[in-house]
Amino acid sequence: MADMDLTPRTGPEDGSGVAKKKRNVLPMLVLGLVLVAGGVIVTQFLNSAVDYFCNVDEVGQVDGCEEGRRLRLQGTVDAGSIDKSIPGVTAFTMSFGEATIPVQYEGEPGGIFKECIPVVVHGEITNNLLDGDRVEVKHSNEYVEVNDDNLEEAEEYADAECPTTDA
Repeated sequence: MADMDLTPRTGPEDGSGVAKKKRNVLPMLVLGLVLVAGGVIVTQFLNSAVDYFCNVDEVGQVDGCEEGRRLRLQGTVDAGSIDKSIPGVTAFTMSFGEATIPVQYEGEPGGIFKECIPVVVHGEITNNLLDGDRVEVKHSNEYVEVNDDNLEEAEEYADAECPTTDA
């Protein structure tokens, strides 16, 4: 077997004595941009996922249930309040306890949306108007699944306000 030189190397082969490390800045820059973009996306997701749940009578009374923030607002659609006179917009009022708030929703709520049933409207309150972007109707599976803890109280309120309803 040939003799192998096992002495440790002390520098580069060219004899300059200085090890040069070439670092490519582009991959580090791309990685930094990806991390920043990921952070922005996660922050936006978490902000939209934290919608406070409130009843109409808690607006302005309970921390987290104030104007200018996203809410999930529960109430009963008031009898005779549904207005579809503006094309593409459903307007109505909803109440809970002693409080009432007007709601504006772009589109058709769908399902069995009607007066005198509990609903949860997702949106933001501005100038005492709830600008909704999603409506959950009491009888939908999603409404029951997400709002089961509050459903009994909402049904009692609806029955008291609209005793002829079959809600």
